[in-house]
Order: sequence, then structure tokens, then C-alpha cells
Amino acid sequence: MSRESDYLKINRGLIKAYSGILWIEENELRKSTFNDLTIKEMHAIDAISMYNHQTISQVADKLHLTPGTMTSMTDRLIKKGYVERIRDKEDRRVVRLALTKRGRVLYRAHRAFHNMMVKSFLKGMNDEEMKVVKKAMQNLEDFVDEHS
Repeated sequence: MSRESDYLKINRGLIKAYSGILWIEENELRKSTFNDLTIKEMHAIDAISMYNHQTISQVADKLHLTPGTMTSMTDRLIKKGYVERIRDKEDRRVVRLALTKRGRVLYRAHRAFHNMMVKSFLKGMNDEEMKVVKKAMQNLEDFVDEHS
């Protein structure tokens, strides 16, 4: 196989994987008890996470959104019962985001989906192959970081 055909095959694979993952997530979301959410709201819940009570600006940065857009999304997530605003214990002027019980359930379900996906992706790979995949993923992350 030529280098050009390898490139085309990898390019098609990346496009198919990206669109396929989004389709699966949207489809599973519609079928679930969390069908009141959009895919962007689900990814916001994932970015808020269970562990770090972040500000709206911090979450907006992670998602490449404006703080205003994230504020609107936060308001919708609060109304739907997934997120709550909490005051910082050290500086009461700072407002942070936390997941409610319903938000934490969704967060865990979304993480479980990603864990299944990664296990499937890495199935049958030896240590050397894993090393190559890790290097390729780092290259892809670096590209995304440079362009965002």
C-alpha cells in the first residue's frame, strides 16, 4: 500500500469514527431517560465533571464556547435538573457549577460509554501497538490544541 492510500484510508477512518461516535451518542441519548438533553448539553455536563467545581468561564474555555453561551446553557441545565450553581467557600463572589444527582448519573453513563469505546478501540493490541496509538493520539491532540 502506498503512503497516499494509507493517508486516504486513515483520513476516511477518522471522519467515519468522528461522525459515528457523535451519531451513537445522539441516538443513545434520544433513547435514554436523558432525552431532554442535546448532545452539546451532555458534553457540557461531561466538562463540568463530578470532581472539580469550575466556574462558567472555565467550562466555556474547555468547550470553546463564549461565557455568554455557557451561561445560557447552564440556565437550561439548571431548569432541567442536571446542574446547580454553588458559591465558592473561600470567595463568596465566585460562583461555581456542580452536578446534581441526575447530572452525576448522566456523567457516569457517558463515561461508561467512552470506556467501552476505548476498550473496543484497543482490543487485541500489544504494547508496541499501544505505544504507536498513544503517539498518534498525542499528535492529534497537539494539532487540535494548536488550532483552538
